[in-house]
Amino acid sequence: MTIRFDDRVAIITGAGNGLGKEHALAFAAKGAKVVVNDLGGARDGSGASTSAAQTVADEIIAAGGEAIANGADITDMDQVEAMVQQAIDKWGRVDILVNNAGVLRDKTFIKMELNDFDFVMNVHLTGTVNCTKAVWPIMREQGYGRIVMTTSSSGLYGNFGQSNYGAAKMAVVGFMNTLEHEGAKYNVRTNALAPTAATRMTYELMPEEMHPQLDPKYVSPGVLFLCSEDAPNGEILTAGAACFARAKIVETRGVYLGEDATPENIAAAWGGVINSTEGEQELKVGSEQTGKWIELVTAGNT
Repeated sequence: MTIRFDDRVAIITGAGNGLGKEHALAFAAKGAKVVVNDLGGARDGSGASTSAAQTVADEIIAAGGEAIANGADITDMDQVEAMVQQAIDKWGRVDILVNNAGVLRDKTFIKMELNDFDFVMNVHLTGTVNCTKAVWPIMREQGYGRIVMTTSSSGLYGNFGQSNYGAAKMAVVGFMNTLEHEGAKYNVRTNALAPTAATRMTYELMPEEMHPQLDPKYVSPGVLFLCSEDAPNGEILTAGAACFARAKIVETRGVYLGEDATPENIAAAWGGVINSTEGEQELKVGSEQTGKWIELVTAGNT
């Protein structure tokens, strides 16, 4: 099976450098028409310039593809809507959105100013919501859409000094989990990517000897898969160094304690049945947890 994106229109945010740039080049190489969005700010979000986005767009055009540069600030809904309209005016549709733009303002929580927490949340979460909101009705109406949220191991598993970034990156997973259900009947599929790559945001955090293997180009095939015709829906793909895995959230079977539901008995069960992997489930909708509780209560009372 060959995956192509001919006649598809893709918006890639934060596509002037690093992962976003590689995503944009990869989509264009597979036939997509690409909106290369990048505010052009520094790693911490300061400043703005369209030069990086234009450079990537020019590279795509020079290779025979179609692309336009866009400098919208994704935290500004008016600018986001104008970006989407630019794509519609140029190509008549939007099929793919890759929410890739991001910033870092790392500090331990005790030292972090709340404005730095809010700023990172605004870019990663609100920016993702804004872009998704702008394309959602278009994709529903045309009966086709592929959306990727960019999460992170810092959100899924935690990372020292990244409480703001980790909170935002886990939040987009929750966002995805609901859109999975709301978009399914319209053939709008939403997934998440958790990338590991040596970019300007992470370069000094990665072992230098691993930089060649951690090139962002080894992540982008995963994004193309998540945006393909036969893409899954509501999944988390982890990617880095040409390695790929699926992350999932599971819940143990648990135990019904009934009238014995005391803190002491929960503590006693914590090291045993509550933590037992036997019978654990990957729940795909919140109501499944309620159903499981009802089943445990019913079994415990019979």
